[in-house]
Amino acid sequence: MRLYKNYILQILFVTFVFPAITFSQLDSQRTNIKNIINNTNGSVGTAIFNLENGDTLTFNGEAHFPMQSVYKFPLALAVLNEIDKGAFSLEQKIYVSKNDLLPNTWSPLRDKYPNGNVDIAISELLTYTVSQSDNNGCDILFRLIGGPAKVNEYVHSLGIEGINIVSTEEEMHKDGTLQYKNWTTPKAMGQLLIKFVKESIISTKSKDFLWDVMASTVTGKGRIKGLLPEGTIVAHKTGSSGMDENGLAAATNDVGIIKLPGGGDLVVVVLVSDCKDDEKTRDKIIADIARLAWESSSNQKKILEK
Repeated sequence: MRLYKNYILQILFVTFVFPAITFSQLDSQRTNIKNIINNTNGSVGTAIFNLENGDTLTFNGEAHFPMQSVYKFPLALAVLNEIDKGAFSLEQKIYVSKNDLLPNTWSPLRDKYPNGNVDIAISELLTYTVSQSDNNGCDILFRLIGGPAKVNEYVHSLGIEGINIVSTEEEMHKDGTLQYKNWTTPKAMGQLLIKFVKESIISTKSKDFLWDVMASTVTGKGRIKGLLPEGTIVAHKTGSSGMDENGLAAATNDVGIIKLPGGGDLVVVVLVSDCKDDEKTRDKIIADIARLAWESSSNQKKILEK
């Protein structure tokens, strides 16, 4: 009888007390994130999705933010989709000429192959493009599959309309205003990340490959991962612009999936635009929001397991 009463008490706790605690935590998380956004000298959009319990939190979720190199994530998905259809293979080598490796742009790939005129596997091009945010690698892959319009069409075919991809890295470098035409809403980018991690939009082999590449990202160490416990797994993609003549940074972004303690996925999208704060401060905005989201999700899981 005592065991039965204890069982009933546990049921009542989960039914009535647990929701009250989680709602309180969500309210606190929302308030803290809102304070961060209000104290930023720029625009911030965020979308947070706890894929374990369905909790969702967005700020400026439908607003348009320039992606910068975040768009290399949908590019990678589009390339892998073509690979899954048999158009290419990860092992297939692409001839890269010296002219493909433009000099005045971020390109660890060019640093490795300064003279060009080499055959490079698509898997290597994807790795440089995503994990090291290589601009030359990005444009080589765009040309491989038919340009930005092809990637845009693929993303929209998934039922996601809030992403717009129209220009290459080379084109953006020639005309800085084009970065604002390569935009996403925080909500749409979160939905694309959810489709990547939860739905079969690409094969298991392609998904595992891209996950490993994103989890090996070396850019933006002070952003989503900046304040998380050491060893936390984060598969993410950053995007960054420089500051213009008015002292505005058009884009400081990080989007990705955090593995929660004990399992579960937390999708975090933070986009900071037209911000006057310095780079360290912009990175910390993203790190603070990611930490708050991680803490709230982790605390809810601990309460439920008690």
